[in-house]
Amino acid sequence: MDYKASDNIQDLQYFGEFGGVNPSISDSSTYTFLSAKTMFDTFEGNTEGCYLYSRHSSPSNLYLGEALAQLEGTESANVYASGMGAISSVIMQLCNANDHIVCSRTIYGGTYAFLKNFLNKFNISTSFIDITNLEIVEKSITSKTKMIYCEAVSNPLLEVADIKSLSRLAKKHGIPLVVDNTFSPLNINAAKLGADIVVHSLTKFINGSSDCVAGAVCASTDFCLSLKDVNDGAGMLLGSTLDSLRAASILKNMRTLHVRIKKHSENAHYLATAFEKDGLKAVYPGLESHPGHDTMKEQMNAEYGFGGLMTLDVGSLENANALMELMQEEKLGYLAVSLGFYKTLFSAPGTSTSSEIPMEEQEELGLSQGLIRFSIGLDNDIHKTYLAMRSCMEKLDILPRKAVLV
Repeated sequence: MDYKASDNIQDLQYFGEFGGVNPSISDSSTYTFLSAKTMFDTFEGNTEGCYLYSRHSSPSNLYLGEALAQLEGTESANVYASGMGAISSVIMQLCNANDHIVCSRTIYGGTYAFLKNFLNKFNISTSFIDITNLEIVEKSITSKTKMIYCEAVSNPLLEVADIKSLSRLAKKHGIPLVVDNTFSPLNINAAKLGADIVVHSLTKFINGSSDCVAGAVCASTDFCLSLKDVNDGAGMLLGSTLDSLRAASILKNMRTLHVRIKKHSENAHYLATAFEKDGLKAVYPGLESHPGHDTMKEQMNAEYGFGGLMTLDVGSLENANALMELMQEEKLGYLAVSLGFYKTLFSAPGTSTSSEIPMEEQEELGLSQGLIRFSIGLDNDIHKTYLAMRSCMEKLDILPRKAVLV
């Protein structure tokens, strides 16, 4: 692809007020005006470059927002205090009472709970469907449907959405396509593929150091401004704006995103390939056995690989728990939710990040209790890591008998 998000991010220059190579942090909750008229204009949303109150915006947040817009290739971006703050703001901005949403059946548990349970208070309904089946997606759209919502690479089953085809379908019906690209920043440029709105949990790969919680909405200037409107903007009125100090920290970490994503992908691809050869049930978009492999190849930015997430199904929750505990003891990673850290993180989604989904629905989705989701870290010697993980499996008698070390 001609679009080079990493170059665009690197080329952004924000000098500090004293010439610092990093922009100065705006450590203020409120801002002064030289005239009362300017304050009025700012409340009305008519003045560019003026700051009112940090819940509305701040220079630090705008710097990070501009970098995120470059990442996705959108006109603008807003930042939020969490991924769910970003997601809920978008949905509440687009939907009114009695509206309808078409959504992927496999999504982050918090998003599922918001759509399935919380929105019931407003009689907003959601059809959870197989997002990879375009015929089912189109049949699910009604006159009340206000959006198609999906994850570019789904949590936790790693299903791959055909964003180009979904975009054509959304445009045909005059509704926006909203894509959560948390699992695949740089791997996939969702907006360039046709997504109208792209959301991120900045907590994960984009920040990369597991030291804060944040989110983002990348979209048109008009939509981002509507979220900040003082009268009816969901982002403004729900109060989920990101703190300036955290915005500044995330912006600095974004400068190394291109390096980190390449290594996360390289390591995940190596492990998934090796464990599949060992006879384990490995799922990774980079494997030819993955149902979405060809779709991923068609829409990915090849230099960044297939992403840093993989899953292994070890047969039972008991096996999964025992393996994760042993791997943590052996310092191979941490038994923890989230992703994008320099160390490998692993969890059993059925009892953690997808626990909001009822057990019977998990079974329908194919979400086994023995499934372990791995966010593969930045290990320098990934073959050494593979041997150590394999040794843990052998100790627990999880490795298939036919597996032969080569």
